[in-house]
Amino acid sequence: MNYRRKSCRVCGSGDFVKIIDLGKQPLANAFLAKKDFDFEKKYPLRVYFCKKCHLVQLLDVVSPDTLFGDYVYVSSTSPSFVAHFKSYAEELNSRFGIKGRLVVDLGSNDGILLKPLKKLGAVVLGIDPAKDIAKKATKEGIETWPDFFSPVLAEKILKKKGWAKIITANNTFAHIDDSKGVVNGVKKLLSDDGVFVIEVPYLIDFLEKKLFDTIYHEHLSYFALEPLVALMDGSGMNVFDVQRVPSHGGSVRVFIQKKGGPHAPSRSLKELSGKEKSLKLDKISTYKKFAVEVGDNKKKLIRLLKSLKSKGANIAGYGAPAKGNTLLNYVGINNKILEYIVDDSPYKQGLYTPGTHIPVVNIAHIKSDHPDFLIILAWNYAESIISKCREFQSRSGKFIIPIPEPKII
Repeated sequence: MNYRRKSCRVCGSGDFVKIIDLGKQPLANAFLAKKDFDFEKKYPLRVYFCKKCHLVQLLDVVSPDTLFGDYVYVSSTSPSFVAHFKSYAEELNSRFGIKGRLVVDLGSNDGILLKPLKKLGAVVLGIDPAKDIAKKATKEGIETWPDFFSPVLAEKILKKKGWAKIITANNTFAHIDDSKGVVNGVKKLLSDDGVFVIEVPYLIDFLEKKLFDTIYHEHLSYFALEPLVALMDGSGMNVFDVQRVPSHGGSVRVFIQKKGGPHAPSRSLKELSGKEKSLKLDKISTYKKFAVEVGDNKKKLIRLLKSLKSKGANIAGYGAPAKGNTLLNYVGINNKILEYIVDDSPYKQGLYTPGTHIPVVNIAHIKSDHPDFLIILAWNYAESIISKCREFQSRSGKFIIPIPEPKII
């Protein structure tokens, strides 16, 4: 069921200001076959600011079954992401001790975090509603339940597996509409010495780097610390530590425990809270400035691409992430501008991008087709993509980076 919220998912207020409207867009991960073009659905993509708790959020909610039931994004296709989660697992083990203890990952995907945790001696369980991905992960030795996490599911896990020492939600928590319900479920399942760790794209990076392409229907909340702290505090939990990490263009890893837990608040928590105040994340003027910058970026990028096409350039894309589809649809980059997009995921190859209907192919096309320019839509992996395309560069091919400002390299 798709619906429009009337109240903030953190504080319950109904006092909002619209920040930016990206128009009606298809679901960013809904890659499709040519035969399905006529049946494609689009939904409003608008971002609002809560004047009470200052959460930046979407109010137009698409059913999670529609969003995640046939999900095609698989984390482990990215070597840098695999390395990120291996390091993350090692930190959890060294800081909190996981050997023989239950670790539950919400939105576990193909088990990218649970695999290294299992090697370190943890008892692991993944929760992910994408049925095919959950089935594959289970076959590969990471038990994964194909479901959405809730207080009811928390009770089932507790009865079957016992208390969890660590519960994680990585690039998942911002996707959840019923944030309070999930936190209540976590509180039920977490041991008294346990830690809930979430990793979400960080609002400071979103604003400073103009990451408008990370706005899509899955991303319901765009978190700063202030509303996260308020959410946890209202649910009998407390944030005790925070780290900034580079994933997804800039994220924040937040460590949470039950109230009365063993961990004292860290210095970094106080420092980052102070930084948020100095950047005026609680003021609507900050977001109005952002909206103007996004509009300027759109004009510059489409002007650049049309200019190149008018000179006879052959332009392709590299990377078909969800963020790329927001950018393509908002800017108006279609299959008349981009010939095709290369992506390393076999789940996307042979399909077309939502809304813009650009074919997704494998890397062999670059070698045979010799495009003049590659626009890197997965810009957060630009370094590894450029490294992979040495042959393209040797033929005088050039790259276009679209975010935060369009530039040719």
